[in-house]
Amino acid sequence: MGPCFQKMRVFLTAWAFYILAMQVNAEPSSFHIQSLAASCFACHGPQGNSLGETPVLAGLNAQYFVEQMLAFRKNELVSTVMHRHAKGLNVDEINQLAQYFSEQKRVSSPAPKSQMMDTNRGY
Repeated sequence: MGPCFQKMRVFLTAWAFYILAMQVNAEPSSFHIQSLAASCFACHGPQGNSLGETPVLAGLNAQYFVEQMLAFRKNELVSTVMHRHAKGLNVDEINQLAQYFSEQKRVSSPAPKSQMMDTNRGY
């Protein structure tokens, strides 16, 4: 390898480390919180906008969110699964999720239309 190639390699390696450091220092927990929030989407809908009976989280008051999650953690609120989810989060994660969902735009959408089985058609 020639000296020009070696200099380029050192420069590119240093640049890659610089970019990585900038991303880590920018918002270290942003990706983590977005990942946690994405797991909420399974029941609470995209960005927390539920289409069914599950409560809408988008636009929810952050303090209310925190209070509810802490109550789930202490088994003070009855739920089928939320007490398990809440116990898996630390207080900092709950606070960050509260902030995340409070910043999401609440979208009103019509409830899915009920579908009836047509016995005359066989389905």
